[in-house]
Amino acid sequence: MNRLVTIFVAGFIALMLLSSTVFVVDQRRFAIVFALGEVREVIAEPGLHFKLPPPFQNIIYLDKRILTLDTPDADRFITAEKKNILVDAFVKWRIVEPRLYYVSFSGDERAAANRMSQIIKAALNDEITKRTVREVISGERGAVMDAVRNKVVAEAKQIGVGIVDVRLKRVDYIEQINASVYDRMRAERVRVANELRSTGSAESEKIRADADRQRTVILAEAFREAEKVKGEGDAKASAIYAGAFGKNPEFYKFYRSLEAYRGSFKAKGDVMVIDANSEFFKYFKNPGSK
Repeated sequence: MNRLVTIFVAGFIALMLLSSTVFVVDQRRFAIVFALGEVREVIAEPGLHFKLPPPFQNIIYLDKRILTLDTPDADRFITAEKKNILVDAFVKWRIVEPRLYYVSFSGDERAAANRMSQIIKAALNDEITKRTVREVISGERGAVMDAVRNKVVAEAKQIGVGIVDVRLKRVDYIEQINASVYDRMRAERVRVANELRSTGSAESEKIRADADRQRTVILAEAFREAEKVKGEGDAKASAIYAGAFGKNPEFYKFYRSLEAYRGSFKAKGDVMVIDANSEFFKYFKNPGSK
């Protein structure tokens, strides 16, 4: 019985020793092998590996996946115009030098994130202070991100971190100057609208004046043509009258007298005060007179 217990205990101890010398590296992690507090080996390949049992050798695992550093609150920066803006950015990063990363942060991911935040903030401050608000928001936003990425890549490399991407999520004015910015934008729009209205009014007056001028010219030409046609008609009528009445002058006088009588006595109530023996009533007294 004692022998079985001894064998069982020995087997258990051997199993414990064996399990302490075998470890598995996942494809999503790095494994750092320590020997008496010193880094002995960095294992990046996944699979089954062996080591000495503790305390001779120990294992620490680091995440090799792409991680995201997303600042919870936007940071305030000052532009070249001495205006405050809020910038919210995020970074995609991963561990590329596990040994250097561990030496820098002792494997503490939170410490690494804090250090990365400081690096990003410093890079953003360097770039934003060189540019105006308009350039940061729209004009040179791509250039800002490229410059920040280059600076962050250089700084992160010194702590064993590789930068995959840097992006600006939001660039906005602080609340205190939003109202003034909106007022300035509104004033600019009002100025443009007034300028367009003035231009439109000037064009309208120009078109109206041109139309009035053309109308006057057309009416004058039409009146001239009408008077010309009327004159030609009167001349032809006079020639016809002269030709017709020239053959019998006495009949012409008689016809003109009848027209005069018609024009003078249009209404029954018309009254004329004239000598009855005047030449006007010649054909009333003696219609057959020559």
